[in-house]
Amino acid sequence: MFTRKIVMIAALAALPSYAIAQSASGAATGGASVGSCGSSATVGSGGSAAAGGTLASALGTAGTSTGSAGTSSSIGVGGSAASANGGKVKSQSKINPNATNAHSKAIANEGGGVWSKSKTHTKDHKGTVSSRSKSMAHEPGGPPAKSTVGAGASSSQ
Repeated sequence: MFTRKIVMIAALAALPSYAIAQSASGAATGGASVGSCGSSATVGSGGSAAAGGTLASALGTAGTSTGSAGTSSSIGVGGSAASANGGKVKSQSKINPNATNAHSKAIANEGGGVWSKSKTHTKDHKGTVSSRSKSMAHEPGGPPAKSTVGAGASSSQ
């Protein structure tokens, strides 16, 4: 039993530190329904990345509905970034004037190769809504952790 514990501790110690210290993840969902009164579709995606003392997250959502009274749509995005050690942070979100295209981006950078970033692109085009999120985190000593997720749905009858 004692030998097994030593082997397990040695195996864990041999893992590169970047494999544990940085992460990137995301989730996306979408759905549509068509009925006698009309149709609708909705999507959403979000991503988050963390490395060192940095964190960056971005998300987006869109929906559209068509019925006898016409078409209604909504779109929204947001993002945030944080640095525990006083690094540089930036987040920005924008929606075009027609509310058919939206972007959100968040970046946290502590310098020395430690950074996190996440971005989301959400759109509504002729009854089809989609959202895609990409996240990345990096610490020196290895490749960045990456995540890309997306979803799309259509309210076309």
